[in-house]
Amino acid sequence: MVFSILLPSPPHLLLPRKTPTTTILKQKPKPSSPIRCSTSSFSSTPSLSTQFDLKTYWTTLIGEINKKLDEAIPVQYPEKIYEAMRYSVLAKAAKRAPPVMCVAACELFGGNRLAAFPTACALEMVHAASLIHDDLPCMDDDPSRRGKPSNHKIYGVDMAILAGDALFPLGFRHIVSHTPSDLVPETRLLRVITEIARAVGSTGMAAGQFLDLKGEPNSVEFVQEKKFGEMGECSAVCGGLLAGAEDDELQRLRRYGRAVGVLYQVVDDVLEEKKRENEENEETMKKGKSYAGVYGVEKALEVAEELRAKAKKELDGFEKYGESVTPLYSFVDYAVDRGFSVDSAS
Repeated sequence: MVFSILLPSPPHLLLPRKTPTTTILKQKPKPSSPIRCSTSSFSSTPSLSTQFDLKTYWTTLIGEINKKLDEAIPVQYPEKIYEAMRYSVLAKAAKRAPPVMCVAACELFGGNRLAAFPTACALEMVHAASLIHDDLPCMDDDPSRRGKPSNHKIYGVDMAILAGDALFPLGFRHIVSHTPSDLVPETRLLRVITEIARAVGSTGMAAGQFLDLKGEPNSVEFVQEKKFGEMGECSAVCGGLLAGAEDDELQRLRRYGRAVGVLYQVVDDVLEEKKRENEENEETMKKGKSYAGVYGVEKALEVAEELRAKAKKELDGFEKYGESVTPLYSFVDYAVDRGFSVDSAS
């Protein structure tokens, strides 16, 4: 559910400078002079993010992950359900943010990316399943996803439900059957599976979707954290678990991933809200669905500022790992600045 929108050539956002606060949604926005988002505005180690080639790193991993996903879901009998599964999982416009974050977190602690790929693929399967179900008429009723018809528009509602249902257990099976036993002990795999199950279950993404359906404005923070923050949190933590990170390090990854996951969606909401303002079509407005829709663009930008600072603060605790933390820093800035479009690599 997180990182689900691909925005070609997006504009830079202007974030208002503001004194950090832990009760940001309860305060009235204060007039301030906007400043352009830049890596140096919030990062205590600006050179890490500015000098790192995130686009090459990301697109290279996309190519590797796409190949693994293609191999993981071969078409077999009954063909139609596998075709529906592949339609969403192998979508060309997918950014692969959850698996890429998983690999980056694993490599932060010296883990081998070959050890992370099965879990990375499982995260993308789970992510795709959640998007298939989100788009259904009984849920968010979205006819398109990543610029193409939603799964149910191509294969029907019944097949879309089955495709999503099949992807969840396939992800778990893929972790168990494809993770090299010489690289990751079984005890770590159990924790990884438990983490993913927690994230998608009734205390995680499912809970967020339930409250999103109710559309209560005062639940927007909970909805955003559950629908979008959970996937970011899970992706980062799974990478750390695979590499054997300590418990305190996993907690940092948990807070980091949640902040980045929500940050991506808040920025997406702001860009979408600005687009809607120019369309003058009330039917396209989704009040109650986002920070921008409930509190307005200015307040949403303040939330984005705080989330960026929070995510980078957690990464400051990984200084001893040197440049290995650079990709995770870069994800934070990309979430706001969108300096390039991540196209699916072949």
